[in-house]
Amino acid sequence: MPVFQYQAIDRENRPHNGVIDSDSARQAREELRSLGFRVSKIVESTPKLGLSIPIPFRPSWGHWVASFCSELATLLSVDVPLVESLMTLRQQYKRQAEAVVLRLKDEVATGQSLAAAMKHQPDVFDELCIKMVEVGENTGRLDEVLRQVADFKQRSLAFRDRVLSSLLYPAILLSVSIAVSVFLMTVVVPMLLENLKDSGQELPWPTMMLQAISGFLVSYGWVLLILLIVDGFLVAITLRTEWGRRLRDRVLLKIPVIGKMSRQQEIARVALIVATLLKSGIKFVQTINIAIGSSKNELLKDALRNCATQVQSGKEIGASLGDSSYFPPLVTQIFSVGQESGQLEEMLFRLSKDYDRQVESTAGRLSTIVEPVLILLLSVFIGFIMFATLMPILEAGNVL
Repeated sequence: MPVFQYQAIDRENRPHNGVIDSDSARQAREELRSLGFRVSKIVESTPKLGLSIPIPFRPSWGHWVASFCSELATLLSVDVPLVESLMTLRQQYKRQAEAVVLRLKDEVATGQSLAAAMKHQPDVFDELCIKMVEVGENTGRLDEVLRQVADFKQRSLAFRDRVLSSLLYPAILLSVSIAVSVFLMTVVVPMLLENLKDSGQELPWPTMMLQAISGFLVSYGWVLLILLIVDGFLVAITLRTEWGRRLRDRVLLKIPVIGKMSRQQEIARVALIVATLLKSGIKFVQTINIAIGSSKNELLKDALRNCATQVQSGKEIGASLGDSSYFPPLVTQIFSVGQESGQLEEMLFRLSKDYDRQVESTAGRLSTIVEPVLILLLSVFIGFIMFATLMPILEAGNVL
């Protein structure tokens, strides 16, 4: 059933915006009139969930999906039918989120499974979510599986948010430091040096160096800005290719501290995905394929593909992972012991939590170290500017 966006005014002349599902725009308009609305605009809307711009700038649906799955699981657990549960949840959402639930409700009402309906909205529901819901529907444990999906989403997002939060302040500090430095060199320093040049006094070498740098930025700063924009554009294009992503991942792994933290973060995510899917009853090779689809690291994808191929040919999981240099010996040993003992899920959950704590601790220490270093560098730079501008003045007064 089509979904329509509308703008209307109620009997008390209050404006309303929302969405409504109906067979046609005319019928939707009549339904709104029957509710006391005076419709000013109504258009059919196939929800476009995300913007047509690079991935990093698209809105994330992760938090919403976690909340939606948790609330849907609660309704299903008290024997509320699926269609009625979706209609209930629809009432508490607005705009795009409401359109997402409406589309799910309409497709489920026509006889489709919830997993099949989710497949039609891949920008909202990822492959892991869809596969788990499919397993839940096939086993009759949909409410339980939905809780597992919500738990996975919440843990994964909390893990990501902790890392980003710990690195956010140093990133802001670095950006502000660069902006302040550019402002000083292009606005403040030229004004200070203008008076020194008018005096005809011979400038000391620190002042001449500062003058040269400032002059270059004033004269060619726009060229540097254009080059930075072009370089950023070329990097963005390169990272959209498989070769560019592989190069990025190789370089990232070689960076001290950050490389290790990145590896642990990816392994923790894979361990959590595999453990969650195995707990839902999905076979190991299929969980690996889903983990491949969920990962953005090309080197990790290669290692997982190799593992899936060798496991299908009869090789043990730990030995298959050991063929790749991406996984540390500890990880391969955990997979081997977990497979032999039949406790692979529990051990992978522990591995994920352990690596989660290690990454959080490393990110915190890195943030603690980077912050004073950036402040010190900015202080030294500003101190050099002050020294270079004050030195000729002091020499002119025979103070030095």
